[in-house]
Amino acid sequence: MGIRSVLEANFDFEIIDEFLDHYAMMTEIMEGLVINLGNEEHYHRSIEELFRIFHNIKSASGYLQIEPMTRLSTFVEEALEQLRTRDKVVNEETVTWLISVADMFMQWQEDFKMDNELSKVHFSLLILPDMEKE
Repeated sequence: MGIRSVLEANFDFEIIDEFLDHYAMMTEIMEGLVINLGNEEHYHRSIEELFRIFHNIKSASGYLQIEPMTRLSTFVEEALEQLRTRDKVVNEETVTWLISVADMFMQWQEDFKMDNELSKVHFSLLILPDMEKE
């Protein structure tokens, strides 16, 4: 039984449909926002939007009891919280890590569409990059 079937067995269809619609929109813009973290002009807007996205995913996935998604989005949200207080753009290592995170969330979107089990979180995503390095 895939992730969508599990959700449909436990929650109202409208809730699941609304979550999947919003989730698709959020994952669609993640990568562009991450890339903008390297641009001084777009940094603050992009970091705030990314923080909001991961906060929303954390809340919704927590409600829907999607544990791997809740844990990863919480981990990323905490990392983004550190970056929100900075006035300088992020380094390449951080951008690469966040692109990999976005790829994981895109894979999960595909898992929802295909009604597969959620793909396992790649171990490398659980290691924070050195966000202070230039």
